[in-house]
Amino acid sequence: MRPVAPPGLTATTFHAALRELADRDADLARVVETLGPPPFWNRPPGFPTLVHLILEQQVSLASARAVFDRLRATLGTLTAPSFLTLDDDALRALGFSRQKTRYCRLLAAAVAGGELDLDGLDELDDDRVHEVLVQLPGIGRWTTSVYLLMALRRPDAWPVGDLALQVAAQKVKGLGARPSAAELETLGEPWRPWRAVAARVLWHHYLTPQS
Repeated sequence: MRPVAPPGLTATTFHAALRELADRDADLARVVETLGPPPFWNRPPGFPTLVHLILEQQVSLASARAVFDRLRATLGTLTAPSFLTLDDDALRALGFSRQKTRYCRLLAAAVAGGELDLDGLDELDDDRVHEVLVQLPGIGRWTTSVYLLMALRRPDAWPVGDLALQVAAQKVKGLGARPSAAELETLGEPWRPWRAVAARVLWHHYLTPQS
């Protein structure tokens, strides 16, 4: 039988999971008590969010947001077909690197041509979503994990390659060094099946100025 996609997080299940994690883990509880609950960060599923995630690879969130906002302002409605109307010079003027231009073009062509059904990802389990998306150049495990977490709202998505998560985990858990992706995988095991909620707690810690 084909694995079934887990139900996506809602505001209700998110806050219930927060309470459960706080009961299980004193370090996460301390973050929530000190800073308050994290926002229920999410993004709309679909082509624009994947473009935004590609832009966020290895640059600051602010830099990626600036390029993404210029793209949306130029096109009005950002769709795969509308993206393909822009030539390389136009994308370069918006701030796209040559590599990210290629990645987003290939993504847009796959969506516009029907080879990639983004709406259908909702019905797939997490592993299968990874398998489908990583076939595209420029989309790796970090991008698919964050898409699962933010856009599909999967409760156990866990982007172990995320630098901010690694930095926050080191501080919150009092580790001597920033954990590797493999170490973060192990660290997150006790937080199943709510690792996406734990990730938001850690991001909350990372993004909040500490006194």
